[in-house]
Parts: sequence; C-alpha cells; structure tokens
Amino acid sequence: MKRNTWQREAVREALDETEGFISAQALHSTLHASGSPIGLATVYRALGDLAANGEADSLQSPEGEALYRACSTTGHHHHLICRNCGLTVEIAADEVESWAKRVAAEHGFTGAAHVVDVFGLCANCTKALGADAR
Repeated sequence: MKRNTWQREAVREALDETEGFISAQALHSTLHASGSPIGLATVYRALGDLAANGEADSLQSPEGEALYRACSTTGHHHHLICRNCGLTVEIAADEVESWAKRVAAEHGFTGAAHVVDVFGLCANCTKALGADAR
C-alpha cells in the first residue's frame, strides 16, 4: 500500500469531481488551472495506483489513450460508453463472464482476466445526430 500523499489526494479529489472518463493530461490541466503545482508524471502514477487499487476505472479509448474515472462500483464490471458525449454506464455482463471462463478453459488457461468496454452512441446523441448515427 502506497502512502497517501497530498499529490495522490489531489488527483483523487479531482477525479471525484470529474464527470465521466478523463485522460491524465486533461486531469493535469484541470489541476494546474486550479493552481496545483503537481507534475504530469505524478498524475500518471497516481491514476495508475488508483486504478490498481480499484479506486478508479481505467479503459482505453478507441484512439488508444488511457482514460480514468472515479470508480462508483467495487468489483469487476464493464462499461457502455458514448463515443460522442462520454456518458458511461456500468453494466453487468454475465454472458461475457461465462464466455471468457469457457474459452479460457477450452484452451487450458486458468486465472484468466478480461476487460470489456462497449463504445457506441447513447440514446440522446443518437437522436441529436439523427439517421447518420445509425
């Protein structure tokens, strides 16, 4: 367990105040705009630690960038994420869990883990964007 420094607490608080997922660079900019002297490398380390400890969700955007948000659910879960507005919904995916265990076992794997994030357009963005969104 890493000690709780003012930097880690600043990152945790900023993440708690953020809606949806955010990149380390964007969170760093937010912290700097509020007057914090925290460094970008420290923000990256703190976010990685928060994700490793289950205090933050982490996912990779379709562009390959790591994004983070304060975790509102403990334990393993998945997300539906709007590509347009960033709305994120935590979902249970029992079918995915069963499939992952079965496929791993079929290939002789044990202790398999997985990450599933489903990107699409939420109902509001679909409606706003019209037929082009489908």
